[in-house]
Amino acid sequence: MPQLDISTFAPQLVWLTITFVGLYLLMTTLVLPRIGRVLAERKDRIEGTLARAQALKAEAEAARDGYDKALLEARNKAHGEVNAVVERTKAEVNGKLEAQAHALAAKARDAEDNVGKAKDRALAGINDAAAEIAKAAAEKLLGGSVDLAKAQAAVAAARSEKR
Repeated sequence: MPQLDISTFAPQLVWLTITFVGLYLLMTTLVLPRIGRVLAERKDRIEGTLARAQALKAEAEAARDGYDKALLEARNKAHGEVNAVVERTKAEVNGKLEAQAHALAAKARDAEDNVGKAKDRALAGINDAAAEIAKAAAEKLLGGSVDLAKAQAAVAAARSEKR
């Protein structure tokens, strides 16, 4: 192996130094500045993207907050309108119910009056019928004629005793 020959060490060391210096200069002047520029561009692009993402996030949060606020206001307004409609409806229904109650009460009073009148007519008819029956019974029992007015007076007296 020629690399291990001691007589060729000096020229090998010279060429090693020349090659190392050449590669060092090539790397420091051409390659490393390009890599540095690429890394700086990448860093700037990432930072720009992150800044734009932060701005968009803040904008989205502001839009969400606005949406939540508008939604809350709409809900409150809707609840207020629903409550107002419910109250108006209750008032209308209560008014109608009260009017119907008054109408039914008036009809009930009329019906009670009609029942009272019918009762009075029926009682008057009963009194007349009882007087005629009493007159007919008295005539059969006594064998003579009995005055209808006296029979009516007797029925009225009997009715007042029972009360």
